[in-house]
Amino acid sequence: MRRVPPALAVLAAAPLLGGAASPGQTPPDIAAQGWRKVDWHGIRPADFSATQSGGVRIRGQGQGAFISRPLSGEASCLAWRWRVDAGPPATDLSRKGGDDRAIAITIGFADFGPQAGFVLRTQHAVAQASAGPLNLPRSALSYVYGGTGREGQGRPQGFFPSPWTSGLTQLRVLRPAEAPRGQWVEERVDLGADWRAAFGGDRVPALQDLTISADVEDTGARLDAQVENIRLVPCR
Repeated sequence: MRRVPPALAVLAAAPLLGGAASPGQTPPDIAAQGWRKVDWHGIRPADFSATQSGGVRIRGQGQGAFISRPLSGEASCLAWRWRVDAGPPATDLSRKGGDDRAIAITIGFADFGPQAGFVLRTQHAVAQASAGPLNLPRSALSYVYGGTGREGQGRPQGFFPSPWTSGLTQLRVLRPAEAPRGQWVEERVDLGADWRAAFGGDRVPALQDLTISADVEDTGARLDAQVENIRLVPCR
């Protein structure tokens, strides 16, 4: 039996993601790295390609899409580096519509946050039934290069709910849109501490998947961004 690409899980999770999505054409170079591309309906797909250093480059104008791959293990620290050479202006990522960003790295987890209510759990159950053997994430942390940098002020660790999936995804701006461009920036986050700050509770769920997304559809901005060397590392 043909194995279904992990990205197909997003189709079933469309009610949770705030819009419809479908598998895109995954370029062979990033497929070789384990990625699968997903496009949003009604949005021209951005171009994802592999770099010579083993990273991912995203280019486009007024476009958006994302790539995903499985990630397993217990929450530790996640490290990577990224750069934005061209991207959207600062937009308010806490509001629906106009919430463009150059890059977001999102980590899916295997269980809900303790505040997840009946409606969210029911929506997830319906999506999971459609996804069959593919396990959909029940909570997610999204680290963003974009936004104003004011989103999440006054909240634990700067996390704020996604305007599209408030019970499922918590966002944190690491680099605002006005950060210097054309230079690599190293990042390191503590997934366990961040999950507890964003969702509450003490028990951090297991890791499930990793997504890289870009969205400049609302502003029509030109996009040229890269991310590489994404890895789990011990927390010290």
